[in-house]
Amino acid sequence: MNGILSRIKSPDDVKRLSTVELERLAEEIRERLITGVAKTGGHIGPNLGVVELTIALHYVFDTPTDSFVFDVSHQAYVHKLLTGRENRFHTIRQPDGLNGFMLRTESEHDSYGAGHAGTALSAALGMAVARDLAGGNENIIALAGDAAFTNGISFEALNNIAVQTRRMIVVLNDNDWSIDKNVGAIAEYFHKLTANPTFSHLHDKAAGLIERFGGKAVRHVARKAEEAAKGLIGPGMLFEEFGLSYYGPIDGHNLPLLIETFRFLKQQNKPVVLHAITQKGKGFQPAMEKQKKFHGLGPYDPESGETKSAGQKTYSEIFAESLSKLADKNDKVVAITAAMPNGTALDLFRPHHPKRYFDVGIAEEHAVIFAAGMATKGYKPFCAIYSTFLQRAFDPIVHDVALQNLPVVFCMDRGGLSGDDGPTHHGLFDISYLRCIPNIIHMVPKDEDELQDMMYTAMLHEGPSAIRYPRGTGPGVTPKAQPVALEIGKAEIVSDPGRTDVAIFGLGAMLPEAMRLKEMLEHEGFAAAVINPRFAKPIDKDCVSNFASRAGLIITLEDHVLAGGFGSAVMEALSDLEQTTPVVRIGWPDTFIEHGKPDALRIRYGLTAEAALEKARPYLSRMMEQVLARHS
Repeated sequence: MNGILSRIKSPDDVKRLSTVELERLAEEIRERLITGVAKTGGHIGPNLGVVELTIALHYVFDTPTDSFVFDVSHQAYVHKLLTGRENRFHTIRQPDGLNGFMLRTESEHDSYGAGHAGTALSAALGMAVARDLAGGNENIIALAGDAAFTNGISFEALNNIAVQTRRMIVVLNDNDWSIDKNVGAIAEYFHKLTANPTFSHLHDKAAGLIERFGGKAVRHVARKAEEAAKGLIGPGMLFEEFGLSYYGPIDGHNLPLLIETFRFLKQQNKPVVLHAITQKGKGFQPAMEKQKKFHGLGPYDPESGETKSAGQKTYSEIFAESLSKLADKNDKVVAITAAMPNGTALDLFRPHHPKRYFDVGIAEEHAVIFAAGMATKGYKPFCAIYSTFLQRAFDPIVHDVALQNLPVVFCMDRGGLSGDDGPTHHGLFDISYLRCIPNIIHMVPKDEDELQDMMYTAMLHEGPSAIRYPRGTGPGVTPKAQPVALEIGKAEIVSDPGRTDVAIFGLGAMLPEAMRLKEMLEHEGFAAAVINPRFAKPIDKDCVSNFASRAGLIITLEDHVLAGGFGSAVMEALSDLEQTTPVVRIGWPDTFIEHGKPDALRIRYGLTAEAALEKARPYLSRMMEQVLARHS
């Protein structure tokens, strides 16, 4: 296509365009987003909502000298298209292709990497203070959605901006959504601002004023908006009370208005907030009608927006259905999510038990402490939080839950690779960061039925517990009608040939590879046992000791980093037991794993039965030599 977008090799090319050409560029970008993401999957809704905002930013400011800090940064696709990556956009979220988030190693225009919410204001403030100390004059712009302001880190930054820097721009991209509908007092506050009649009048009038008076109109609209806000809220607006001058709300899709407003704000020698109203999914009807679905998804039909069914229930869906059944019989069971009802599938729980469902916004620390408070009153909170997001709540897990031995259940979705989303979303550290905490039990199911059993076990347990399970579908095992309680710390022997040369511990999703490895070993003449550990903490020391005394080698497989993981726990147990059986550990290395297809990444990093066999060969060879020596 020989359109305007194909000629954009850098932001300098954007600055040469006329207003009419900029409007055409916005149309072409939307078309490219819709058709491109249809093939790769990705965060289509958020990016369609910031097309004009991103074009205007690049038209007025100068990256990489000026810095754009995107909160979460899942909405940076347009930024990538305008900064020399248009010819690689078809590779986004694909193996060895463009990352789906900002990535400092990918481009000099990506000033700050991200993947979790609430970081933009703090990072931008750090950059602004560093600029001030160095005597620089570049612009620092933080682009944060309204959902980011449900995260406590944003308010910690707001508390410091005005007193620590002389100049910084915060763009509040207000679309009323994060992944699901935004909740809480902050969301209601922004709604009141945008619903205020005075603001509505100014919003409608702004475009005409810009056409007639240019930049002077921006100053007029900003002053009137500020006066209206103070009249609405009382002694001062939220941002004004934090010491930032507030401008808006303005139409986040009106390019001339955005450009003139950014030019005006660029001249301000003070911290400012621009409140822009945008439409998530703008330009693609399916994305506007189903905003939750089109926040982020796999490949879809670019015409209808239809996606292919997975064909079976995901682990998330099994979790939600199992929790609903537990809540049917136990009125103390409650569900808590941190703005992820769709991702964790708790939107399936909500209709059955609406009064026992709590969405606290993007506030994982609060979610955990909130759960601890409920637990002190006899309730059984199930906190459904992705493994990677639960990292943000480490101190509350230790201080508020484990120290008090409260019966909070952490249901960690995306335990393991999160494929296309990459290192910010892989859940590869939770065994390590939970295994060191006293009182916690940590379970890992081999299939959907065992997940249900572990949830039932956690409900009955009188202390804190955690369950990790993978993204997507499992083996396809239908949960039985009634769950059973598992014995805490007891492994399951899947296969025991009696005479055992090698004992294979396949944790959770790695059990199928353990079974494949068993067959490969038997083909080479070695007898192998397979164990489903079930518990990463406490591990079954009796089981470990039994097989260590019988086998010449132990192999552990886990979808987790090796450092501090399940294999490390086995080695620690052997040390405590003073047993010297060698251990081969299979898991992720001490590095951040890039985005890509899980199967391909496992092959690349050696998380396969074939790689395990090769790693075990030196020990197998010695075992074979010993056998031959005995028979010679």
